Amino acid sequence: MESSSIDSTPSFGRFFLPGPTEVHPEVLSAQNRALIGHRGPAIKELIGDLQTGLKELFRTESPVLISTSSATGLMEAAVRNGARSRVLSLVNGAFSKRFGEIAEACGFEVETLEVEWGQAITADRVRDKLASGGFDAVTVVHSETSTGALNPIKEISEAVREHDDVVLLVDSVTGVGGAEVRTDEWALDFVLTGSQKALALPPGLSFGVASERLMARSTDAPRKGVYFDLVSFRKQLDLLQTPNTPAVTLFYAAAKQLDRIRLEGLEARWDRHQAMSDRCVRWVDMMCEQRGVALSVLAPEGFRSPTVTCVGLPEGTTGPSVVSAMKERGLTIGGGYGKLKETAFRVGHMGDHTVAELDAVLDALGEVLS
Repeated sequence: MESSSIDSTPSFGRFFLPGPTEVHPEVLSAQNRALIGHRGPAIKELIGDLQTGLKELFRTESPVLISTSSATGLMEAAVRNGARSRVLSLVNGAFSKRFGEIAEACGFEVETLEVEWGQAITADRVRDKLASGGFDAVTVVHSETSTGALNPIKEISEAVREHDDVVLLVDSVTGVGGAEVRTDEWALDFVLTGSQKALALPPGLSFGVASERLMARSTDAPRKGVYFDLVSFRKQLDLLQTPNTPAVTLFYAAAKQLDRIRLEGLEARWDRHQAMSDRCVRWVDMMCEQRGVALSVLAPEGFRSPTVTCVGLPEGTTGPSVVSAMKERGLTIGGGYGKLKETAFRVGHMGDHTVAELDAVLDALGEVLS
């Protein structure tokens, strides 16, 4: 009987979606352990080990929340626990727009500061907007997966910190683990990521860090609900437990991957991701100058994500056709997202991929586009 595509296992290094990211076989196989009770000593030991690696990953001394949910869950937690009434939503792509929509769906008043897709939002623009007053929270995406733009989170945090009663809520879903993030040093009030992006884990977990300012708000937040009550998360985490039934096998995978990240070194991991981003930019320049193919990197120099590159296509070539042609070669890349679907494609160079593996993708793309 012929096996279906869902059962096939291609060799590692041929899957370059901007998430979910390819998971190393060692990490996948770590899940093949017997289950343990989630209220006994074994889970406490496991969560304790996870905390050590996660604190280093986020560069924080605070407890790192572990949620058995997608990152969307912690995005909702951020606004339910951190916002009071009026939210400033910083938008430069599809996922930053979605963060604002989540806040609106949770019943908060939302005002948008939007720039052209692909551009980054500067701290000065945030500073000018906050000067009008009335906001109590700001939502922002660190690495905008739809466009490959990297917002200057450190500088934006400095602008927000000029207002004592405003908290900064950061979606770093394609940032943490691939791009530099220093939670404590940059004074981020809430920063979150998902397991299936730069951490190169299976989908199903999200991780976040809340500042003491944010936790103080959570104590009397009227709309925080039950599942994403951060006070409950922190209380249980102090006991090395989770407030709800955890995805234990995913915890096993996370422990293995955090060990692998420690062995590589976090700064080395950041450098490897930056090298892949730089390689994509050089390839686009080469395609333009040597082969006459009018490609463009959507995000401007100085504001490009180390984990995903969005490439604009010349007229007459569509994103879906490029993705399909790459699939015929046994390689998976991402199409343009949202309104960029027809005019761009995306390469997710994150997780455990290397420049050498990326070169194989770019060589194939060169054949397709030439």
